[in-house]
Amino acid sequence: MNPIDPARSAVIAVHLQGDVVGPAGALAPFFQAEIQRTGVLGTISRLLDAARAGGVKVVYTRVAFRPDFSDMVPNSPLLAMTAQNNCLVDGTPAAEIVSEVAPRAGETIVTHQRVTGFHASSLDVLLRGAGIDTVIIAGVATNLSVEGTARAASDLGYRTIVVSDGCSAGSEAAHSASLESLGLLAEIATADELLTAVRTPATV
Repeated sequence: MNPIDPARSAVIAVHLQGDVVGPAGALAPFFQAEIQRTGVLGTISRLLDAARAGGVKVVYTRVAFRPDFSDMVPNSPLLAMTAQNNCLVDGTPAAEIVSEVAPRAGETIVTHQRVTGFHASSLDVLLRGAGIDTVIIAGVATNLSVEGTARAASDLGYRTIVVSDGCSAGSEAAHSASLESLGLLAEIATADELLTAVRTPATV
């Protein structure tokens, strides 16, 4: 892949919250088997550490709602299920980023209420304000919030890269189908390919 300029790039870590990726999270029955099988959290942790060391900005997105879910529009089965399971409630430990991939001091966390991290949030403004034009997306689930965020990033004009082994879904089939679809809108790369691209001097 083409080189990546660290000064103009950011990793977006998507929904690495207790209720989503934690073994006892409310959504563990949907995602935990693949998280364990793929070791995706370990890959993301390695990616984040390397990004920081290379000068790439790290940004987290998290979805969280008021305790009464009055800020939710449950117009999709996914959001309705979230309310029914009383999960991703702002202020609860299960809505926070899990310790394995926890943010470092000073790193940005964007909280939102829709599937994509860009919709009705400060994410685009924060990235553009930092001079970012390339986003590297990892997280859970590939076919939901990762794909939604990647599609929005592409529409907004960012160079969009999805980390194939830095994402997982409810099944291997769903993960693969999502990456195949995203291949027309974004670059698909492994964590190792990305780290090589970051270390390769970018052409100005």
